[in-house]
Amino acid sequence: MNRYWKEFSKGLIHNNPVFVILLGMCPTLATTTNALNGFSMGLATMAVLVGSNLTISLIRKLIPDTIRIPAFIVVIATFVTTIQRVMEAWAPPAINESLGIFIPLIVVNCIILGRAEAFASKNTPLLSVLDGLGMGLGFTFALTLLGSLREILGNGTLFGFRFLPTDFSMLTFILAPGGFLVLGLIIAVLQKLNSKKDTGVSA
Repeated sequence: MNRYWKEFSKGLIHNNPVFVILLGMCPTLATTTNALNGFSMGLATMAVLVGSNLTISLIRKLIPDTIRIPAFIVVIATFVTTIQRVMEAWAPPAINESLGIFIPLIVVNCIILGRAEAFASKNTPLLSVLDGLGMGLGFTFALTLLGSLREILGNGTLFGFRFLPTDFSMLTFILAPGGFLVLGLIIAVLQKLNSKKDTGVSA
């Protein structure tokens, strides 16, 4: 049971794909102008990650080494297309317009392909699903947190609900420079907390 928990939990904090490994920076910075966009992008990525990990793990022994990367991309693209069609049918139009091209770009997201190559192609279906679920939740948490902070600082709202005065606005945090700034501050805080924790343990 410890192995299962380890594979699930590693992506949440200790190996968070955004805050620790620094993967998927393009969708992270481009889609987190508000909390809802970040949350939606995270969920879409997690669905693709879990589905592709499971499928690749199931067929890993059937794929020749010489074509494994193209085969992985075909599997991932299939799930991305499915998620895109589901979102077009059921998601609010505003979300589809905001995420736009970034949903198809999940196909080349280094988190997805990296987990397929480094983990799913070498482990059992159950462990691969847990790995994908943990990494996906960690990615969703990171994008939601980043989007929430940028929305609060930029608009004074959270998930579209206003709780700060209407004249409160720092547009910089909605724009690209604000995304880099907030992401850098979050990473710095987490690194500081981790260093204090490591120092305490070693003492």
